[in-house]
Amino acid sequence: MQRTLVIGGIVAAIALIILANCFYIVRVDQQAIVLQFGEQRDVVNEGDSNEAGLRFKWPVIQNIIIYDKRNLGFDLAEQEIIASDQQRLIVDAIARYRIRDPLQFFRSAQTIANAENQLRQRMIAALRGELGKVAQPDIISGQRAQLMQRIKTTLNASMTDFGVEIIDVRIRRADYPPANSQAAYERMKTDLQQKAALYRAEGEELYLRTVGDADRQVSVLLADANETSQKLRGEGDALRNAIYAAAYGKDPEFFSFYRSMQAYERSIKDGTPLVISPDSEFFRYFGNKDGR
Repeated sequence: MQRTLVIGGIVAAIALIILANCFYIVRVDQQAIVLQFGEQRDVVNEGDSNEAGLRFKWPVIQNIIIYDKRNLGFDLAEQEIIASDQQRLIVDAIARYRIRDPLQFFRSAQTIANAENQLRQRMIAALRGELGKVAQPDIISGQRAQLMQRIKTTLNASMTDFGVEIIDVRIRRADYPPANSQAAYERMKTDLQQKAALYRAEGEELYLRTVGDADRQVSVLLADANETSQKLRGEGDALRNAIYAAAYGKDPEFFSFYRSMQAYERSIKDGTPLVISPDSEFFRYFGNKDGR
């Protein structure tokens, strides 16, 4: 009885194992190849088909290979390329791809590692081939979008046999090798110093020209002001003399008396000694109001 139970348990375990190997699951983002005795028998959930879910397979004689259906990323190690102007550049590039034909992919590469190894070689060749046709400034900025499109087209053509479609190619960084960077920086520094010297010289020339113009304007303004002041002073003196002459003509004696009083006021100050004869003409109004 005990032996029968053991045998029954073994048979049940084997049955469960076989039953478990009769089914497999394919996710929505996966595609599968069914192999029978090592040969391709069927492709599940390929392309736009909706065959994801629980699937049946014959145990032992059939096995399943699962591939990702999503876009996959590939980072290419830094590569040194030579542009058409013989400038060396270190290029860091990436690619996005997907397995378009899983059956062709299995026949040509079988594994992702093998496919990416082939992708690496072909991507390096495409980069060097396309970037070698243009000059360094175009690689860095000028024509990068057009270059990426050409590299993508070239890479797509070379990866068709692997059932792989290239979605996108991008250059993340393009820079000089370390040995060339210092020389490039020195050239940039020299160019900037030359521009700075030119700007300083132009600024100094502008400063001197502006100062010269200002000095000339000041000289002209001062000359005009001096001429105007002399003219006004002359007109004032003439008007004053005319007033004096008119006043003198009306009453010469009073005018003479008034001028003498002004002279006394200006000349005789407190504490100021005067050495002059009392009979002098200067004191003629002191003894007589008529000045005689």
